[in-house]
Amino acid sequence: MQKIINDPVYGFITINDPLIFQIIAHPYFQRLRRIHQMALAYLVYPGAVHTRLHHALGAYHLMSNAIKELKAKGVDISYEEEVAAQAAILLHDVGHGPFSHALEKHLVVGTHHEELSLYMMQAMNGEFGGKLDMAIAIFTNQYPKRFLHQLVSGQLDVDRMDYLTRDSFYTGVSEGVIGYDRILKMLTVHNGELMVEEKGIYSIEKFLVARRQMYWQVYLHKTVLSAEIMLVNLLKRAKILATSGDKSLVTGGAMDYFLYDFKGGVSKEMLDKFCLLDDVDCSFAIKRWCNHSDFILGELCNRLLNRRLLKIKLQSEPFEASILQKKLEMAKETLGIDENAATYFAFTGEADNTMYNMGDDKINIVFKDGTVKDIASIDNPLIHQTISAPIKKFYICSLV
Repeated sequence: MQKIINDPVYGFITINDPLIFQIIAHPYFQRLRRIHQMALAYLVYPGAVHTRLHHALGAYHLMSNAIKELKAKGVDISYEEEVAAQAAILLHDVGHGPFSHALEKHLVVGTHHEELSLYMMQAMNGEFGGKLDMAIAIFTNQYPKRFLHQLVSGQLDVDRMDYLTRDSFYTGVSEGVIGYDRILKMLTVHNGELMVEEKGIYSIEKFLVARRQMYWQVYLHKTVLSAEIMLVNLLKRAKILATSGDKSLVTGGAMDYFLYDFKGGVSKEMLDKFCLLDDVDCSFAIKRWCNHSDFILGELCNRLLNRRLLKIKLQSEPFEASILQKKLEMAKETLGIDENAATYFAFTGEADNTMYNMGDDKINIVFKDGTVKDIASIDNPLIHQTISAPIKKFYICSLV
């Protein structure tokens, strides 16, 4: 049995294994249709309305191509390992909550989306009679062939290749375009590790530069940043009100559990509620809370819903306390609120762009003579400049 999916980025994506069908049909995976890949970026780039499901299928397609290339070079990959790697990449983001990364640290406090993905994979594995054992071993880096894990999660994984390609397509930002097809052709396995052949250096250079540009131009675009911080602040405010006993926040959906009953940690009840939660719940809550009696919550919800966002300024140095104080006074005067309420409408923070982490799994280049070098140590001025350039900016948000 074989099916094809018509993807706007890659064309036809082929599915031909019963386990892959089973995963795609599962409610946990179908839930990804209701979660935006780029959170609130559509407020700046109207085309950025693609979902986590689009991304998961795209990453699956690139994984299939990567394995095909490696097998053609004589790398030993069995059919079972191929399907397990495909299953692992399909499910790598299944643990994302509403609006993806925007609310990750604030909705399910203390639990990273990769941990939730693993819990959900284990729950599915129970339903599937252990068919995901190898996929879970690859996902958690417990499988002997480490290069399979590196394809799922590393500094040159198919996850990053797809989101850069896909996000640049849907936003129309051409700076994010990478030569994913050439990078896949240049992949090889050396001493059990995933590496890139020497002739692929310039494609990797383009990949690193594109990722850096996409972060500042799209993912950390100042207006996107402002919208996502407002979303975080309104959720924080809702949680404070819920903790004080305010029952008017009840939505009748899965959001209520995380406002009123969630005590932290992962349990079956928490996982069941989390799997019912998506962007629709958040959007409904925001619309409902627009008329809330609490001025802070109502104002933030109205502003976000109608795209009346806080103004934001970014710079390379922290903002002086006197500048923030002026913004706070302006918020108090304009909105007729006290100092505490003003902190929701005037505040500072910092944004990071982790383009290439020297401490993480490295991008290694294997040369024709068998020598191996980390991309960061190669004598290439553009790579050095790209990797070593500043990756932190400070911001201030305010009414004007």
